[in-house]
Amino acid sequence: MTRLFSSSCDGIRRPALSGPVRPVAAVLSDRIDDVAVAEAAARIALARRAPLLLIAVVPAQAKRSGLGPASAPVRAVLARVMPKVGPLRLGYIPDAFPLPEGNRSRLAAAKGLLALASRHRAPVVVAARRGPHGLGARTLIEAAALRGGPTVHAVAPTAWAPPRPPAPAARPAGAPAPPRGNPPR
Repeated sequence: MTRLFSSSCDGIRRPALSGPVRPVAAVLSDRIDDVAVAEAAARIALARRAPLLLIAVVPAQAKRSGLGPASAPVRAVLARVMPKVGPLRLGYIPDAFPLPEGNRSRLAAAKGLLALASRHRAPVVVAARRGPHGLGARTLIEAAALRGGPTVHAVAPTAWAPPRPPAPAARPAGAPAPPRGNPPR
């Protein structure tokens, strides 16, 4: 018999999850849009009370050097998004998808990525509108429609904002105030 409610550390009783875990997949391609993709996937995962499947798209050359969730290319991609996703206390599953070698079609690459998400039972895939080698959201949506795969959400690229100048340092308590006006000559 499955539990109807789960108890948590804050004393609030919530409906218990039943069945296998169905993570929300985020396609990370080592681009500036990765943070927006991970944040959108995290919002969906929080609403579903599911973990994140962080799929790092790595170059085909990395395939030969041993590819796995703990490899250097995957850790480099994940390091960009973990400061935003980590504080949300969501579980995450790292995985890697190597780009296909040669001149394979864009739909073949999208089909392989959707197959990876399906192996993890992910019902939702979040991707940037533009991606490397046909792994943008439009191609993933087209491949999911042809293949009958998971739902694909497109995330718009982040707007560029100039960096802000640093704030002036606070004056320590008890320190004299700086003189006003022109300095004496």
